[in-house]
Amino acid sequence: MANIDYMLLAVRDPLASGDLYARILGREPVEKASTFVLFVLPNGLKLGLWVANEIAPAAKPAGGVELSLTVPDEAALRTLRDEWAGYGLSILQEPTRMDFGLTFTAEDSDGHRLRPFVPGM
Repeated sequence: MANIDYMLLAVRDPLASGDLYARILGREPVEKASTFVLFVLPNGLKLGLWVANEIAPAAKPAGGVELSLTVPDEAALRTLRDEWAGYGLSILQEPTRMDFGLTFTAEDSDGHRLRPFVPGM
């Protein structure tokens, strides 16, 4: 069975996106160049930010995928919402209780959606 351990996001400016995602992820990238930035997360997942105009075949616009992350409680979720808004992310959905828990949705400048949530709240 295949193990998904690497995600690539097409971005306009990998260095600017890398700075944003360093703040979001709370860690520095392991690789940083003008066309590509790479993060390795504690669980082993690799997140690459690749300059969109060099991807072949060409990447389609973002919007159909969300990066999700679990947060420990409602206070942490609300703090994260305010931090991310301060980083310039668009808040598409304010904190809302859904079937799977308390969540909000943000979007970066390339249209990639991020959804933190508190399970089961």
